[in-house]
Amino acid sequence: MPASVRLAAGASLSIFAAMLAMTAPAAAQGKLEARYDVTLAGILVGTGDWAVDILDDQYSAAASGGATGLLKVFAHGGGTGSSQGRIVNGALVPATYTATISSSKKSETIRMSLAGGNVKDFVIEPTPPVDAKRIPVTDAHKRGVFDPMSATLLRVPGTADPLGPDACHASTGIFDGRMRYDLRLDFKRMETVKSEKGYHGPVVVCAIYFSPIAGYVPDRFAIKYLAARRDMEIWLAPIAGTRVLVPYRLTIPTPLGTGKLEATQFITTAIPPKTASKTQ
Repeated sequence: MPASVRLAAGASLSIFAAMLAMTAPAAAQGKLEARYDVTLAGILVGTGDWAVDILDDQYSAAASGGATGLLKVFAHGGGTGSSQGRIVNGALVPATYTATISSSKKSETIRMSLAGGNVKDFVIEPTPPVDAKRIPVTDAHKRGVFDPMSATLLRVPGTADPLGPDACHASTGIFDGRMRYDLRLDFKRMETVKSEKGYHGPVVVCAIYFSPIAGYVPDRFAIKYLAARRDMEIWLAPIAGTRVLVPYRLTIPTPLGTGKLEATQFITTAIPPKTASKTQ
């Protein structure tokens, strides 16, 4: 696969899997079933599905995707990811995270357990080779972080409409099993979207700024490229019945054209409290 295509796909997955889970009052309940297309310079290169359940005291998220269209000719591959956790005093507290990435040449699985915002344990199978150029991840880097899947759920505090500038006043640390990095959001504007199936309404658009901290090779082009970008955007839409926003669209300029991840299906439903309590 060309390096520029790998950059577009990797950047999309990294940022898509890296939004902030924030503190809020008592949780409402809702669920999301979404499908996304990934395009590069207007050419379809991948598709994915995402399911999220938000209950009073717990949450779960699961995603799967793979190469399609022209990209599938060059690189057969796909991936799955999932995360579970608790909701404590209105805050998302991740507990477990698993991700598997497979291609025609290899397969890799990352497993992580967390408690109180700190990484308790993680493993990568098979064990990756040691790279002396990689900045080491210390114990301090694994404290006060979210896993990538939990971090896709952005919880807006307060009682006002969550779809507004306050949704973008966020910054957090993320550990994905290999790299520790920060993401910062800034409000840009409001837009209206209409998916092929499901949600039709407003979204809040945030700028994204990526800052690598540890676990990366400083000379890698993709890292330097992402850290220098000032024109990446994430469009956030609400999960009905909750104060949780999730990515609807992501755009990242690349050397081959704009990389975009966008929902084609975004079905979100509020869960009545009595129904939700029966399913726990």
